[in-house]
Amino acid sequence: MENWDEIRTAYQVARLGTVSGAADVLGVHHATVIRHIDALEKRLGTRLFQRHARGYTPTESGRDLLTVAQTTDEQFVQLGNRIKGQGETVGGELVITSISGLSSLLVPVLASFQARYPDVVVRFLTDMRVFRLDYGEAHVAIRAGSAPEEPDNVVQPLVRIRTGLYASQGYADAHGLPQTEAELPQHRYILPDNEASRAPFYRWLRERVGNDRCTFRTTEPQALEQALREGVGLGFLSAHRAAEAGGLIEVMAPRTEWESPLWIVTHVDLHRTRKVQAFVSHLKEVAKGWNLCGGVE
Repeated sequence: MENWDEIRTAYQVARLGTVSGAADVLGVHHATVIRHIDALEKRLGTRLFQRHARGYTPTESGRDLLTVAQTTDEQFVQLGNRIKGQGETVGGELVITSISGLSSLLVPVLASFQARYPDVVVRFLTDMRVFRLDYGEAHVAIRAGSAPEEPDNVVQPLVRIRTGLYASQGYADAHGLPQTEAELPQHRYILPDNEASRAPFYRWLRERVGNDRCTFRTTEPQALEQALREGVGLGFLSAHRAAEAGGLIEVMAPRTEWESPLWIVTHVDLHRTRKVQAFVSHLKEVAKGWNLCGGVE
C-alpha cells in the first residue's frame, strides 16, 4: 500500500497522543515520526493534528484517518495471525488468567489439556487486577460478573457460579445462626477488603448489614475461606468449593440473584490460533461436567 508507513505512523500518534509513544511502538526514532506526519499532511493538504504541550490531538481529518487506519491495521494483524495459525502446532507457552478461587476447577482442565498436548507450557495466573489481553499479558482470561466490553476481545459464556452463605460449626456453637434476613445484622461477616466489589452477593449483604458487622476483611482470597473455617464470621463461598471441602454449615442456600456468570475472553488477534482454539474447546467440554456450577449456558 502506497505511503502505508506514513499512515501507520499517523495512526499510532493519534492512538497514543505523543510522538515518543508512537516511536516506541514502531521502533523508530521520534524524528522519523515527525517526518512521516509532516509528509502525510503535506501530501493530503490538511492538518491531521493539533500540536500542544501535552502531545498531539487529531483534527477532524485526523480522526477520519484514524478510523480507516485502525481498520486496515487490524485486518493486517488478523491476516498475519491466520497465516501463522495455519502452520501452528499446539505447543509453546499458554498463559491463562482467572479470578482467584477457581483453581480447583481450572487446574484439572489445564492438567488434562497438557496431557493431551505435552508440548504446551502452562502459566496459570491469578491476581486482583485484570490482565490486559490487548497488551499480550495472557492468551485466555476467565472473568466473572457482567460481560467484558473491550472492543477487541471475543467474549463467550462459560458457566454460572452458584454462591451460598456459610458458617463453621464453631461459629454456630458460639453465636448461633440467623434464621431470617431480619437477623442478619446480629452476626459478624467476612468480606474482601474492597468496598467496590461487584460480586452480587456482597452487594446484597451490604444493603442489609452495616459496615460495623463486616469485622474481618482481607485482600487474600484464601484467607476468606480460612477465616470462615476458623469461625471468625459468616461468609460467602461458591457452592462447588463448599461441597468439595465439606465441614461447613449452609446458612443460606445459593440464590439466583447471587449467581455470577463466568466468561471466556480472548483477544481477536489470537482467538483463532490453533493453541487458543484447542484450549477453549477443551475447557468448554470439561465445563459441561461442572454440575455444581449450574451447567454450561
